Amino acid sequence: MTIPESIKRCFTPRAADSHKGTYGTLLSVCGSYGMAGAAILAARAASRCGTGLVIAALPETIYPIAATALPEVVFAPLAERPAAALVKELTKPLQKSTALLIGCGLGNTLSSAQLTEALISAATCPIVLDADGINIAARHISILETAHPPLILTPHPKELSRLLHTTVDQIKADRQTAAQTAAARFDAVVVLKGHHTVIAAPNGTVSVNQTGNPGMAVAGSGDVLAGMIAGLLAQGLSLFDAARCGVYLHGAAGDLAAARLSQHAMLPTDILDELGTLFSQLEK
Repeated sequence: MTIPESIKRCFTPRAADSHKGTYGTLLSVCGSYGMAGAAILAARAASRCGTGLVIAALPETIYPIAATALPEVVFAPLAERPAAALVKELTKPLQKSTALLIGCGLGNTLSSAQLTEALISAATCPIVLDADGINIAARHISILETAHPPLILTPHPKELSRLLHTTVDQIKADRQTAAQTAAARFDAVVVLKGHHTVIAAPNGTVSVNQTGNPGMAVAGSGDVLAGMIAGLLAQGLSLFDAARCGVYLHGAAGDLAAARLSQHAMLPTDILDELGTLFSQLEK
């Protein structure tokens, strides 16, 4: 697989005297009881993409599971407390973070909505809002209308239909226009997932991805993508480049996994396993 020059240009060789602080810090606020896998996949994806430090803030109920699966990650276990108290608890990691990921497996509850709104209000770093983070925003649209940090939204068509108060059929009828409309309305880079994922910027710039395959249409694949985009964003890529490169590499890794294992048998963790091959090419 030959990686396009437009993707290669986003990556530079690592300096010999670099350290983990050189490559950013991602605060990942993901997961809920019963959804530990989403938090694990997102954090692992960010780590696999070279993020210097990943801090996983997740409910203490799933901390033992995540800690066993992610020895590379620093954890901020969260007790069941009011959102204001949780955000105060996360003040230091939030201040040191160069990107924030919210939503993978977070749950669409009143407490998660309050936490999401409070985090977006407190953050100064760029944010990737995924999955339940988007569903929460669709129910509390003022979260997006008053958001100040740079923002990437990663919806599938159903989630975007909720944001735009339209139907899935209307989204699918013109995916590019739908993504551009959302990007302009919410002043965000929008990643409309699906066959030929559309990446749209608020200024009208659009990229349509050509990698990926139907074997990736399984639970967990989106969590991997969100973690990849957030990890690249934490390392200093622009919003549009983090989204565009994350989507390309996610799809390309999925294609390698399908070639090795078949579309039927591949898993989201297999996408992660193939990223090393792609980054080896980027480093040549």
